[in-house]
Amino acid sequence: MSGRLHLAVELGAAGRHPGAWRLPGVDPDRLFGAEHHVDLVRTAARGGLDLVALPDSLLPPSDDPAALPGTLDAVAIAARVAPAVPGIGVVPTVTVTHTEPFHLSKAIATLDFVATGRAGWAPEVSRTRAEADLFGRTGPAGPAALWRETGEVIEVVARLWDSWEDDAEIRDAPTGRFVDREKLHYIDFDGEFFSVKGPSITPRSPQGQPLTVLRGDEPEALPVVGRHADVVRVAADTIAGAAQARDRVRAAVAEAGRDPDRVAVLLDVETLLGPDAAERLGRLDALAPAGADPAPSTLRHVGAPEELAALLRDAVGERAADGFVFVPLALPSGIGEIVDGLLPALGDAVVPAPYDGSLRDRFGLARPANRYAVT
Repeated sequence: MSGRLHLAVELGAAGRHPGAWRLPGVDPDRLFGAEHHVDLVRTAARGGLDLVALPDSLLPPSDDPAALPGTLDAVAIAARVAPAVPGIGVVPTVTVTHTEPFHLSKAIATLDFVATGRAGWAPEVSRTRAEADLFGRTGPAGPAALWRETGEVIEVVARLWDSWEDDAEIRDAPTGRFVDREKLHYIDFDGEFFSVKGPSITPRSPQGQPLTVLRGDEPEALPVVGRHADVVRVAADTIAGAAQARDRVRAAVAEAGRDPDRVAVLLDVETLLGPDAAERLGRLDALAPAGADPAPSTLRHVGAPEELAALLRDAVGERAADGFVFVPLALPSGIGEIVDGLLPALGDAVVPAPYDGSLRDRFGLARPANRYAVT
């Protein structure tokens, strides 16, 4: 880990609050356009944040006419914004339960190429019957099985990323040899859920292994977090709860034989900032679809950015987090509130580092050696 405070922001459609897309001044059509997402990420990059997290879900749209009628694919959004906005990492959520690891490895490796080494991925599980029905699969499985499967997906993907050595491409035009076949490797993975021979059809990407961001909220997820996570997101509604969550993550990493100081734990913080924030939250609640639960899912601050800055300093002092993922309740206004209001209020607590390397560099992580290369 780099030793500095890490800051990120989740940018999804109109924000986390289910009523946000109905606010006056929000153009619902623009939410599905590329420029909306490019503008959001560009503002985040202006603030010197480490990364943007792009949420995604396989849940079918709600039948409620007041609900947002769909979502875009987070990996595709990331591939669009990454070349357009330098100087910030892009980490899309990837639901792994109903998708094949071979395809996932190719998609994220490709993203790392177009992002010039600033890509990550956030593997997520699918829990509902409705999602399983979309794919014609049995299920849903329980949390333990879902996370065992997720661990296998991450392992297969990582092996496929290593199945090309860094110098496998020779590009010898006179002989017509593009690749040295001796430097492509079968992974021969045979597990509980998958049997994958490999190799990949995509060369090893700039980071070798793009950043893996996992959630550490569920007990069943912790063994997978301990083995595979580079960065961990947690949710907690108090600083004391966040400190306990961080301790659980660090214990899982240590139990897996890894150094907990190499894995950053970031606390989610929902935000609605400004002098009229409480009034705006009331409007948001009134606009939420019937039956939607607008209650906080983690620590939430509605009010002055200076007050949130003080709360975050307390959280760092209590070793409750190595950084934060800000989750605006409403977008696009929320990202400007963070960059132009909260970050200046944090003052010396935040010293933006120049973004002149990879996303792994940003978190103080070395580029991994290829497990199949003969040294």
